[in-house]
Amino acid sequence: MTRFAIWLGKNADAVIALVLAVVVAVLGLGVELGDGVVESAILLVMGLLSSALLRDRSRREPVEAEVRDVLLGSSHTLAGLSERLSHIERFEGVVADTKRALDETTAVRIIDGAQVEPVLAAARRTTDRWVFKGGTGTYIRAKTLPECVATARRERRTLLFRLEIIDPTDTEVCDTYARHRRSVSEDPDGTGEPWTLDRTRKESYATILAACWNRQRFNMLDIDIGLSSVMTTLRWDLSAGCVVITRDDPRGPALVVDSEKFYYGWCSAELQNSLDQARRVPIEQARAVELSDEPTVDEVRRLFTALGVALPGTYGDRDVVDITRRALRPRNPFPTP
Repeated sequence: MTRFAIWLGKNADAVIALVLAVVVAVLGLGVELGDGVVESAILLVMGLLSSALLRDRSRREPVEAEVRDVLLGSSHTLAGLSERLSHIERFEGVVADTKRALDETTAVRIIDGAQVEPVLAAARRTTDRWVFKGGTGTYIRAKTLPECVATARRERRTLLFRLEIIDPTDTEVCDTYARHRRSVSEDPDGTGEPWTLDRTRKESYATILAACWNRQRFNMLDIDIGLSSVMTTLRWDLSAGCVVITRDDPRGPALVVDSEKFYYGWCSAELQNSLDQARRVPIEQARAVELSDEPTVDEVRRLFTALGVALPGTYGDRDVVDITRRALRPRNPFPTP
């Protein structure tokens, strides 16, 4: 009842006009009213309607003014919000750039010497390629090449190998390498041998022989060798999953770059460019010389002659046998402790 009374108070003029109009209409049906009465009733109704309209307009104007003020305030608020959003976008850009920079600072991982062998072993198990740049490739013959070939043969897939080693026919670079290894440590390495000019040359010859021997026994091995006249103190081992950069001392730290990092691509391009500048060994010429399971002295001599890296004239049969032993039964220079 209270709500009805409130509503009636707010809409009294309209109610009166409506009631008056109804009364006049009803009376007009049964009673003959004079023209003055009807006209007065009409004027009264119109006056009431006008009053209602004026009242509604007077009520609406403050509301409209308030709406305008609200919209104006909203416009200022939205303008400020837009500016804040632009600041947020710039901040998000700074955060993204910072995150990217932090990610790139971890592009290279540092591992200690004890972790090098497990990392290389994991890389060998899952790769279909290997790119090496280093000294004579002794570790390549001892572990990398035979294990990668065995895995590829078992899984019946192709295997890509690219090797860059020092040129065994270049006595100057071989002597420089031997002197460098002795300067780092005068003790024998993991093979039990000291580094000399003669050993350096034989190790490089043995890597070439091992490559040809494995290629003849596994047709899906695509192998290429480049001979460098420049010595490097680093060993680069690039697989499908990572790049491992080590030095001659297996006890020292090493660098690892995972394949999803940008620096991996840089390393790959650098190794390819370096190999292109090295003297290429025409491995395809090795088909002219069939190598036995245990190559004879004559087979080995004819192989190196066909490849354009003939053995020194001072090498006797015992030296050739020593090269064959290093090629097929190499000792691991970095034995697991």
